[in-house]
Amino acid sequence: MVEKVITLDNVSLIDFLGVENNNIKEVAAAFPMSKIISRGNEIRIKGTTPEISRITDILDSLIEHYQKYGKLTHENVRSFLKNNEREPAAVLQNDDNVLVYGTKGVIVRAKTANQQRLVDVSEKYDLVFAVGPAGTGKTYTAVAIAVRALKNKEVRKIIITRPAVEAGENLGFLPGDLKEKIDPYLRPIYDALDDMIPAEKLKLYIESRTIEIAPLAYMRGRTLNHAFILLDEAQNTTPMQMKMFLTRMGPSSKAIITGDRSQIDLPKNQRSGLTEAVELLKDIKGIGFVELDGSDVVRHRLVKEIITAYERAEK
Repeated sequence: MVEKVITLDNVSLIDFLGVENNNIKEVAAAFPMSKIISRGNEIRIKGTTPEISRITDILDSLIEHYQKYGKLTHENVRSFLKNNEREPAAVLQNDDNVLVYGTKGVIVRAKTANQQRLVDVSEKYDLVFAVGPAGTGKTYTAVAIAVRALKNKEVRKIIITRPAVEAGENLGFLPGDLKEKIDPYLRPIYDALDDMIPAEKLKLYIESRTIEIAPLAYMRGRTLNHAFILLDEAQNTTPMQMKMFLTRMGPSSKAIITGDRSQIDLPKNQRSGLTEAVELLKDIKGIGFVELDGSDVVRHRLVKEIITAYERAEK
């Protein structure tokens, strides 16, 4: 059993804790294996490390909700608890390699040797390139690493971006405004976040820009401080775009760049910024490089064979 104390600052205790501490009692009832006690402006939690992590996550969500809306109802508490469904206890016992305890029982961890290497390298270096074919879990693992850093308060925000390059389609002919045209390109990011962060909390994060998902063009002119920055589909950046992105990093920031050199959608006479960056930066100390391959594919078994067939044809 371990213990953690959360101090409630700048909140009205009666509004946050509820009448006769009913809001906190509701949280305690959802975790009968742990002990949650409220005294003054402190909430003391005793339990296993995995449960304390989940309880802390829920309380952080409730505090953010209160600070945004100025109140916390019993229904709000139940909603957050519902979105933080507990994982089976048997699974929680072996939590050494867990990156994130996600939603609806999803436990996110590296599933292959190279995915674990990406986790390890990202802990060692502030800038990491993860390159490999489709289905190898590059993006999903990178998002999980960023979410873990945010939950552990190692960074203040997550910024996820990718170039809006048309893969055989024309953005101009798609219906809707710019956001509606860009969102399909960012859908894999939203899907990953949905697995890792409860819906209510994810909505709060996006509204408060704690998590920002935007096209690469929106990064120009910015200095990104105390952030975890992910550049996805980097093979579709131009060299100029890649240089622009790499020079956005501010103090205490980390970045992971993911891409697939076999899926470049740029014009044939345009060199990929990812290809150039890997060549230019490979000898710089402090930058990590991880290569994923067909052995890391975690989709349908046929995907691995399809990738191998295409690689054979290209050779």
